[in-house]
Amino acid sequence: MTTRRPRIGIALGSGSARGWAHVGVIRALERAGISPDIVCGTSIGALVGAAYAAGDIERLDEWVRGLTWQQVMGLMDVRLSGGLIRGSLLVDFFRSRFSDQGIEHLPKKFACVATELTSGREVWLQSGSVVDAVRASVALPGLLAPVVHEERLLVDGGLVNPVPVSLCRALGADVVIGVDLNWDLIGRRNQVPEEVKTKGGPADNGILESIFAKFRGPRGLASTVQNPSMLDVLTTSLNIMQVRITRSRLAGEPADVLIQPRLSGIAAMDFHRGAVAMAEGERATEKALPLVEELLG
Repeated sequence: MTTRRPRIGIALGSGSARGWAHVGVIRALERAGISPDIVCGTSIGALVGAAYAAGDIERLDEWVRGLTWQQVMGLMDVRLSGGLIRGSLLVDFFRSRFSDQGIEHLPKKFACVATELTSGREVWLQSGSVVDAVRASVALPGLLAPVVHEERLLVDGGLVNPVPVSLCRALGADVVIGVDLNWDLIGRRNQVPEEVKTKGGPADNGILESIFAKFRGPRGLASTVQNPSMLDVLTTSLNIMQVRITRSRLAGEPADVLIQPRLSGIAAMDFHRGAVAMAEGERATEKALPLVEELLG
């Protein structure tokens, strides 16, 4: 009697720029001969997951490694209605570089998570345009404008399901590998390595710092402890929300293997630091490989 190989699912979690670590996770798994059959993602996890499901992960890797903060800023069509960034430049960019034949036609089974803004309901996007689904999943409230998708107003899926283990299982995964990018964010202050500071990119809170610089109060210890800037409050609050929601969902819907890269030193908008994030994704995955291989027999 032939034993069926377990169907492997990978749940790529939310985390803004920290999500480039997912590329490193995937590379390490593939190098070990582990190729997930089902790919699910939330927010930045949806973007990386879609590229992987389409067979474009190498192209995404190359593009991410070459990103500068000036290029990231060039993709931002800033406005003050619905979200700081409209997102049309970003969508147009990906449409021009990645084939979008529809989720149903991807080589690997793929789905992503968004949140219906009017009801707070979790929405699973499993058909239609890949780019449109990803754009809805990454619509972080206040930063990226919401998306109207099939007559529903959708925002970031990280609000309801930051690591979509449940979606992987619903699509038929026997073994689920979850990737949690936010587990170590609370209580840590972002530290920017010297090599990053010397490359011309903004320090402290990365790209968002350059956008909100004029709102920042006086620098120094008193500013940090007693009178945080608007940006400090916003990013720290989002970190607390993400960590608490993630812990709650994973407690009720645990992954069989949970990969947790250490990414507290990468700010939410540090998309130009992809090489650092990917290297940490690989390191964390290699540490988890013995458990993955044991589960797969």
